[in-house]
Amino acid sequence: MLSPEEFGQLRRLHVQLGRQVDSPFTGQYKSAFRGQGMEFEEVRPYIPGDDVRHIDWNVTARANAPFIKEYREERELTLVLVVDVSGSMCFGAGGENSATDKRLQAARLAGALAFAAIRNGDRVGLMSFCGDIERYLPPRKSRGHAWAVIRTAFEDVGGQGTDLSLALERLGRSLKRRAVICVLSDFVSDNDYLTQLGILTRRHKVHCLMIADKREQTLPSVGLVRVEDVETGKRMLIDSAAMRTQMSPKERLRRLIRTGARTRWVDTGDDPIVALQHHFRGAGSRV
Repeated sequence: MLSPEEFGQLRRLHVQLGRQVDSPFTGQYKSAFRGQGMEFEEVRPYIPGDDVRHIDWNVTARANAPFIKEYREERELTLVLVVDVSGSMCFGAGGENSATDKRLQAARLAGALAFAAIRNGDRVGLMSFCGDIERYLPPRKSRGHAWAVIRTAFEDVGGQGTDLSLALERLGRSLKRRAVICVLSDFVSDNDYLTQLGILTRRHKVHCLMIADKREQTLPSVGLVRVEDVETGKRMLIDSAAMRTQMSPKERLRRLIRTGARTRWVDTGDDPIVALQHHFRGAGSRV
């Protein structure tokens, strides 16, 4: 359950996002796939195997080469938010008041995406995970459901372990139709999730928003240090220089890009709406 202070923050967040999503971000949110339907999208060069019934004969005659008509599908889009609620997400001190951790940034991003989906008439769902699946809200289309998505992203925090591979595998089995999947995580996981992520990108449009904090990039190289895992409480001795190279946010981002998912780094100090504007504007992956 949310504390009175957290509930107050969530209500303010709800109001702020409702206003901010009216910004140009709404226009950059893509609410439909390209495919067959009733609304004309564009023409493109014919590729062997295309349905010849969709050839645009006027353009073909002018260009002296075959062109195909493409249409915007009428069916609504399904957006699924995969939100990391593990203990490592409780780290960070970004924003104007230096109080934004990775958990709160994930909630803000999830909230903005949920509102954009609802305002475009799309369905939105959420799966939160740590070492197991914590919550699953099936995709629906209502403002009340969008509020439930934001609340779930905000309140479910601090579970033991992180198994992103499990979350992606179960989501892949549960989705019967093509969807847009947005993974909001720091991508620090106990298991190799890259294989499952690659499988999802073959069927769905996958966006990875890697949430990080500047302090994760400034780990000093001081030799062997004893650290404690915030998720399991386990203490261990590590080489700070090796950890700085292998587990850095930049290295995680490079691995995500190789899977084919569209990827963006979002710092805890970034404005979430501005970050989404840049992401959907076509800026592409950023390292």
